[in-house]
Amino acid sequence: MAGSEAAWQCARRGHAVDLYEMRPVRSTLAHQTPDFAELVCSNSLKSDSENTAPWLLKEEMRRAGSLLLQIARECAVPAGHALAVDRVAFAAKVTEAISREPHIRIRREEVTQVDEAGDHLTIIATGPLTSDGLASEIARLSCGTASAQAVPRDVTNKAAPTPNTSPNPHLYFYDSISPIVEADSIDMSRVYMAARYDKGTADYINCPMTREEYDNFYNALLTAQSVEERDWENLNYFESCLPIEEIARRGRDTLRFGPMKPVGLIDPRSGRMPYAVVQLRQENLRADSYNLVGFQNHLKFGEQARVLRMIPGLENARFLRYGQIHRNTYINGPALLRETLQMKSHSQVFFAGQICGVEGYVESIATGLIAGVHAAALVQKERPVPPPRASAFGSLTNYVANANAKNFQPANITFDLLPPLENKIRDRKERHRLQCEIALQAFAGWLEQASIAPAAV
Repeated sequence: MAGSEAAWQCARRGHAVDLYEMRPVRSTLAHQTPDFAELVCSNSLKSDSENTAPWLLKEEMRRAGSLLLQIARECAVPAGHALAVDRVAFAAKVTEAISREPHIRIRREEVTQVDEAGDHLTIIATGPLTSDGLASEIARLSCGTASAQAVPRDVTNKAAPTPNTSPNPHLYFYDSISPIVEADSIDMSRVYMAARYDKGTADYINCPMTREEYDNFYNALLTAQSVEERDWENLNYFESCLPIEEIARRGRDTLRFGPMKPVGLIDPRSGRMPYAVVQLRQENLRADSYNLVGFQNHLKFGEQARVLRMIPGLENARFLRYGQIHRNTYINGPALLRETLQMKSHSQVFFAGQICGVEGYVESIATGLIAGVHAAALVQKERPVPPPRASAFGSLTNYVANANAKNFQPANITFDLLPPLENKIRDRKERHRLQCEIALQAFAGWLEQASIAPAAV
């Protein structure tokens, strides 16, 4: 996603781009198609509610002329207050748009070498999985930076070693994929439609549980067999995308305060709030499949079918995709990158997307956009100007470049990343509204000051 956006931003500004994609010559454990911008974990691009942090980032992207955000809205499926897409249609449209851009030459081959001293610029945006060959090359580039030793973890090992024990500056964590079921295999007599807190339209299927049903499900989940049970305690997960069985291990009620939270989901048939709820979100425009929201897991497929069919309404569910685990690679951004997303030691090389230290589809697209804009500026012999700290863009790149290198993990866009207001405001909604207003004003000034006119879509 980041690579597609970066390539398009450069090309639409009149610059020739070679876009490398190793699929289908070589695939990954997570991808299923050769298309660009294939969403593998979820089909949601987060909240579209005004004055939320994800909305703010998307609004800045819209004003900066993001191609992928526009395509996402064209491929949107009902998802309450969130922006979710038909992932097949989305990837196909992105691939079509990139393929018809005359300034982009698509090269279907694996990259294993980067010429950091050549007469061209390189943007590394390798998505959720980086091949071993390119990972080794990134390690070579990274180890040239003295400060890169600050957070050493081995990207090539299956389980992350203890921090600060290896000279390799790479990091990674294990990410998870949610299961998908066929719509006509859901028993609609046992479920109801609603959106949490009545935000947006009632587009989610809700599977309510009594306390007894929840306890039975919880006990079955704890005893279900994992794919790599022996290595479980060594797996390095991203805290915002934990497998459900890992959440369950942290306490009997953790699921009820996480992906199975029933708050705001009153069952219209009883007028009461269930003990727990499993939500299903529409997967495509045909509405013939739904994914289990937040139900990423690392269980054997047979165990998944057994346990997940204990959910009311899913007793006879047919699974189009089971939950899976895949490794996400990312570098130690604070040790390696400037706020322009250029390497400190190799200014001809940029990083964008998951690998630069952001988490989430929207954040990945945003960093691809900014890397493309900055690369285009360099080609035009102009100095890249980082987005203002007060903006969502600027807060993301500030985090990537300036976070604590010793404990660095990828971050989603949140208000915690934005600078605090000068005057303390207790009302949260008003505080967030004002932060968004300040951010958009600063962003508009940056677009004008840096002469970054949105590339015409």
